[in-house]
Amino acid sequence: MLALSIFLFMLAMLTIGVPVGFALAISGATGLYFLGGINMVLGVMDTAPLSAASTYELITVPMFLLMAEFVIISGVADDLFKAASTWVGRVPGGLGIATAFAGAGFGAISGSSTAGAATLSSTTIPAMLKAGYDPKLACGVVAISGTLAMLIPPSIALVLFGIIADVSIGELLIGGVIPGLMVTLAISLTVLYLVWRDPNRAPPGQRYTFKEKFISLKVVWPMLVLFMAVTGIIYLGVATPTEAASIGAFGAYLIALFKGKANFSATRQALMRAAQTTCMIIMIILGAHFFGYFLTVTQTTQQIVATIGGWPVDRWVIMAMIILIYLILGCFMDQVAILILTIPIMLPVIKALGFDPVWFGVMVVVLAEVGMVTPPVGLNVFVVSRYTGRPLDEVFRGVGPHVVAHLIVIALFCIFPQLILWLPRTMRA
Repeated sequence: MLALSIFLFMLAMLTIGVPVGFALAISGATGLYFLGGINMVLGVMDTAPLSAASTYELITVPMFLLMAEFVIISGVADDLFKAASTWVGRVPGGLGIATAFAGAGFGAISGSSTAGAATLSSTTIPAMLKAGYDPKLACGVVAISGTLAMLIPPSIALVLFGIIADVSIGELLIGGVIPGLMVTLAISLTVLYLVWRDPNRAPPGQRYTFKEKFISLKVVWPMLVLFMAVTGIIYLGVATPTEAASIGAFGAYLIALFKGKANFSATRQALMRAAQTTCMIIMIILGAHFFGYFLTVTQTTQQIVATIGGWPVDRWVIMAMIILIYLILGCFMDQVAILILTIPIMLPVIKALGFDPVWFGVMVVVLAEVGMVTPPVGLNVFVVSRYTGRPLDEVFRGVGPHVVAHLIVIALFCIFPQLILWLPRTMRA
């Protein structure tokens, strides 16, 4: 009963706008106070800050954030979109497909979903609207393409899952490669389907010669080099994710420097934004330590695992319920908050049911992608609306078909878990 009351107390704080980290810390400390008094709270306060901030793998987070900031100021996303539109711009809905490719390319060198949506909004939507694209289609494909940064490594969401669940970050990052490509393909096929149903949504684009297409590839090589400098060396076992993240941040800075964008002011702002976001994430992890210790003392997690394990139903029925829970939570809560709150509870259940934690980690991030574009708190939709001035309902309608496509991809990952697990398992061999 106490655990339920504390959980509802935490949800109430989140509802009124208390930052996630503080809501977790306050609710966890309140629960500990009722269990053991002020001495128990002070005891956790003595150890929790150091425990939260001293994890070696946590260095990966600020490095990936810094890498994303340098990628943004370098303007690589603009180049990726121009190159992709040169190759597929003539295809029906080609600029929409080029947006998906640019989103995947940006995601391969940046782990920030909202940054991806903001960057693509300022680049691809004006180009599509100028070409006569339906605004709903243009805004929808940008909002969903921005989420690819959550899945394609380097993914900050997968890093956080690895830290929280104590699962190999390297395997999680590599596990996101094939799903990321499949989601990109699903976005492209959805655009093709929408244009096939109504050709007026996207007029034919400009033709380019093979020479022009070949020349356009010169802007892609920095992205490929940076991708291999991070994901490639993790897969080959040359470096740990933490080391690869540091190399990636330095490589992104060199690209920005080469393009003449890394002046003192831009570099300082990138460092400040990365530091601020890192502090926010560490505060959330610190709050999670308080709340997690409360759950441990009350044996809430063990009771949940025992209860669910005793249900006389197939494990896939339970997994379907868990997926539905994540889809519902994604409509109302921040994705980092969902990871922090649910993984300590859900992961023991997943292991007890015999599912692979790496598979589950990638699945959670794909489900989080859906949450980034579903109402009422579809963060990427709000970002696209803000940067373009388009109405929120228009962007939500435009992203609807892509949500359906995402659900189909999620079903495929459940039916064929090797789509996620094959590549990480080649690392173990």
